[in-house]
Amino acid sequence: MTPFGEKLRELREARGITLKTLAADFGVSAAYLSALEHGHRGKPPWRFVQHTIAYFNIIWDEADELNRLAQLSAPRVIVDTSGLSSRATELANRLAREVKGLEPEDLAAMLAILEERKTKRKTG
Repeated sequence: MTPFGEKLRELREARGITLKTLAADFGVSAAYLSALEHGHRGKPPWRFVQHTIAYFNIIWDEADELNRLAQLSAPRVIVDTSGLSSRATELANRLAREVKGLEPEDLAAMLAILEERKTKRKTG
């Protein structure tokens, strides 16, 4: 599942909207929406994200968050470590190989480290 797909399912289910109804309202197939929710489709197009924001009447910070989630929803990622240290290359390769076996708390801890670094860069 992708971050955007998870949020889309959450929005749809919270409002009691079926996959079939949402697909008809969006003018896409239910198979496409299902694939998007389950992470079998890549990052959604910008227009789709904007349509989702309008459809669910999402405003301000929540709309920004949905856009952010869409940008982070490519299920196949390429990490270019050329020009970086050997440790950066090792990290990218090990993460690619081992991400499937990580526990939710491990993922949360790694994401927290990245968020902390992002905050430090903004304030520093």
